[in-house]
Amino acid sequence: MIEKLKGKIVKGIGGFYYVNVPQKGLYECRARGLFRNQNCKPLVGDSVILETVQEKEFTGYIIEILPRKNELQRPLVANIDQAMIIFAAAQPLPNFNLLDRFTVMMEKAEIELILCFNKCDLVSEEEQKKICSIYRASDFKICFMSAKKQQGIKELKSLLFGKTTILAGPSGVGKSTTINLFVPNANMETGQVSEKIGRGRHTTRHSELFFIEEDTYVLDTPGFSTFYLDSIEPEELRFYFPEFVKEEGNCRFQGCLHLKEPNCKIKEQVENGIISEERYHNYCLIYEELKKQKRW
Repeated sequence: MIEKLKGKIVKGIGGFYYVNVPQKGLYECRARGLFRNQNCKPLVGDSVILETVQEKEFTGYIIEILPRKNELQRPLVANIDQAMIIFAAAQPLPNFNLLDRFTVMMEKAEIELILCFNKCDLVSEEEQKKICSIYRASDFKICFMSAKKQQGIKELKSLLFGKTTILAGPSGVGKSTTINLFVPNANMETGQVSEKIGRGRHTTRHSELFFIEEDTYVLDTPGFSTFYLDSIEPEELRFYFPEFVKEEGNCRFQGCLHLKEPNCKIKEQVENGIISEERYHNYCLIYEELKKQKRW
């Protein structure tokens, strides 16, 4: 008997979409042709209505994509509540310019941020405080953990409850290890479709959503070391630095870009140590990069 079910796409690869239906299981689905006609492609994270084909085989067709609350382009996913950006505190040392590009991307998408530094067992408390000082004025949530030694895991899990969280960050910082701590039976749960979806043992090649518990998912994404913020106008960059937004309108000139303008409140706060010099420097670098892109 054909049945209509509501679920969430947890992975899409090779024209197949894997939809988690609570209390039912994981369904392998194709998308109806009507989506191509509407120029609308199902995304990982989408809430959908599927129509079963073979109930015993857990197969079906996606017949409706429910309204999205948001959509990210890189990676191409939907309905994210928050982002946990994972960097290593050491080995390798955090690349703050890259980290700030992640924060800009998430701020533009209006997605709440958690900055997570793994391998905290390799750095001193003083070094942790130094990292925190860079982002203190931004009000981002910051946490430290050691996936290898399982330190800080309980606190981290409490931040995930009831939300769909995207895990982002470069390769080699412990994202996959962290996933295994959050979802220890992830490999077991996806075993029935592992050959079809081609999930590697050690490297994430596609965005994949893992069900932890009711209304709680984490999304693993392919690690990457750099990307370009080509969808942002140089003049709007300042709105994606929360510590700058707090002072919007307090500079001498309206629409101040916080670069060479006199009586700039942001530059004043940098000089006084309220806003991190590291963050401001990265803002200037990203602004110049965006400006050069627009010339072309």
